[in-house]
Amino acid sequence: MAKSFEKLAYNSLNDFVYGSAPNPVKCKNGMVIGGGEIYPELNFTLPPMEVTASTMPEIKEIYTEMINGVLKRAKELYATGIVVEFEMLPEMTLVPEWGIEISNLLRNAMFEYEAKYGLKSALRSTPGDVREFKRPPLMRSGEIFDNLLRTIEGSAKGGADFIAIESTGGKEIHDDALVNADLTKVIFALGVMGTRDMKFLWDHIVRIAGENGSKAAGDTACGFANTAMVLAHKGFIPNVFAAVVRVASVARTLAAYEAGAVGPNKDCGYEGVYCKAIAGVPIAMEGKSAACAHLSAVGNIAAAVADLWSNESVTPVRLLSDIAPVVSIEQLIYDCRLMNVAKQKGYSITFRDLLADSDSKWDPQAYILRPDVVMDLSKELVKAKTPFLKTKAGAKLAIDAIRKAVANNEVLIAEREKNWLDIMDNQVAAIPDDEEKFWHEIKGELDLDTFIPAEYDLK
Repeated sequence: MAKSFEKLAYNSLNDFVYGSAPNPVKCKNGMVIGGGEIYPELNFTLPPMEVTASTMPEIKEIYTEMINGVLKRAKELYATGIVVEFEMLPEMTLVPEWGIEISNLLRNAMFEYEAKYGLKSALRSTPGDVREFKRPPLMRSGEIFDNLLRTIEGSAKGGADFIAIESTGGKEIHDDALVNADLTKVIFALGVMGTRDMKFLWDHIVRIAGENGSKAAGDTACGFANTAMVLAHKGFIPNVFAAVVRVASVARTLAAYEAGAVGPNKDCGYEGVYCKAIAGVPIAMEGKSAACAHLSAVGNIAAAVADLWSNESVTPVRLLSDIAPVVSIEQLIYDCRLMNVAKQKGYSITFRDLLADSDSKWDPQAYILRPDVVMDLSKELVKAKTPFLKTKAGAKLAIDAIRKAVANNEVLIAEREKNWLDIMDNQVAAIPDDEEKFWHEIKGELDLDTFIPAEYDLK
């Protein structure tokens, strides 16, 4: 049954902290995500290589080495629990048997360590959204879509605790919109195409996960807001534009919870802090300890209200101490250990605020992740009645918050970016509140060869 979030999950900013969520998620082994303790979530992937039937034996050996090394180090460091994410490479979803086999391989190793040593763990299985491999994409039918659902079902049956995905509905328009810093098209891609696709896809994921003993966890605007973050870091688009895209992406990621997902939200979805404020779900986040995967301006603040702390992903490159996944789990465990001790000693609010204050002034993308800013903006976001209107409202709220913060010297932006606040404000103001009217107004500006309107219920 579809959920509607019309008020915040929190009554007080003091309760909005890392390690605790109003709606924690309990695993079969008793681990509770969001129940008072922050846990590490490790992600690893293959080195550059072909994924084929002939290389699968080698691939299984690599994943076996990685998971065993990680579990061994977690046991040695007395970790109270860990989460492992298996992000499938595209071939592993296009050929479901491959992804399912490795998902099961990882879970069985984790079961073994729990039985032998008492190391509690949970597996997040994340099939790739391979629907975009056919252009224009068929989002709701066809062999590729069927293989995606088969991979989800097989992973859940094999013992994956959580099912997640980085879905791509709307990217057909969003990619060009980002490069051209066109907020109007960004809002159409996120608020119309993206949210409609999320509802369709997550209805399926929630059903399949529930029928097969797993939990539907969450999605991420990685291909949208994180792409904006990377483009801004490289100087291709303004930082303020990327910050606004992040808040505009909230409605899209929230759609998974409206469809019945329960969390934890996926690590690369920095907009998850808004989902936590609104839906009360636990969230995974990544920051300084994910520098192995990508650089960012949110290294500390990302942890402020996290329930899982992630490294994003790393390949098994051999470092002086060990392979990189083993190094990452050590870093994450120490990060979480410090945060948990601060919480136990009654300093969680202080620690949270130190994490936030250390980053928030230096980049608008960090500023809009401040817990107080998130709460203030979320209070207004929930007043919007539809996902499209939430998307539009998110953009406007972010623009206004950044403008005010700049005026109060609470966040620094380059002089050349200040004009962009006015440009974006004018673009949002010109967008009608009626979704169908917006579609018919913008249709002539879109390349209709890149997507199939009917796949998004657009006529």
